[in-house]
Amino acid sequence: MTTFTELLLGGLSIGSVYALIALGFVVIFKATEVVNFAHASLLLAGGYVTAVLHDDIGFWGALAVGIAGAALVGAAVEFLVMRRYRGSDHSVLAIVTIGVDILLTTELTRRIGTDVLALGDPWGDRVVTIGDITIAQTRIAAFVSAALLITAFLLAFRYTSWGVSMRAAAEKPETAALMGVRLGRVSLAAWAVAGALAAVAALFLTVFPTPGLERATSLAALKAFPAAILGGLDSTTGALAGGLIVGVTEAFATGYQGELSFLGRGIGDLAPYLVMVLVLLLRPAGLFGTKEPARV
Repeated sequence: MTTFTELLLGGLSIGSVYALIALGFVVIFKATEVVNFAHASLLLAGGYVTAVLHDDIGFWGALAVGIAGAALVGAAVEFLVMRRYRGSDHSVLAIVTIGVDILLTTELTRRIGTDVLALGDPWGDRVVTIGDITIAQTRIAAFVSAALLITAFLLAFRYTSWGVSMRAAAEKPETAALMGVRLGRVSLAAWAVAGALAAVAALFLTVFPTPGLERATSLAALKAFPAAILGGLDSTTGALAGGLIVGVTEAFATGYQGELSFLGRGIGDLAPYLVMVLVLLLRPAGLFGTKEPARV
């Protein structure tokens, strides 16, 4: 029972981080109807800036600069690249984001090289013990931080003028534009918010028990992609639910690897995609996604 509880808590913690990344996918999709495959490079950029600067300006200052830097990179991608293709087919825009991701990731991995970079977090390898249950402080910090950020985002999405503009743009972009909503500004803000969320996620993906930031860190965004899909690409609530489902599934599949040996090695990495496929077979739009009406 102790192992089950520890795996559940760890899964919820890492799942909340996946939810932050998935929320970035959803924000951009709601604003532009484009699947952003460059999200992994935004995550890597935010983590890299934090890792490089924490010795000079301290952890919290470096984290703030990393978040701002990732938001700036996201905004720059939208303004310099995506805006030039506005009006193109959404599949073309998705392919453009793949090219952007390749470009940014190649440059960042060149800079990182074979190093494993520490981000200088204040939690270290300390753990919290409650009875027979042991959980790392970084996992607790990840869950609390993600919960606060997601709550703040949902409140802003619901009650601020930016949130109203984004919901209007997601519902009927042509009508929203006629009503005075600046679609370019909404899209720019969405990319910046997605970059900022990715930078926070990068922190908690690279602290204990992970050794640090490395070239493969950006692959974590690929684990969050099933979370966005199974939750529904147009649902902010779905991003949260999908992230938690993927995190818990991965934790249990990895923790009970011995009992699942008949499925082969590495089932923990494959499990989120299996869950995604099973959900999509039952609900093609995802758990909370909106079905597109079709004339028949």
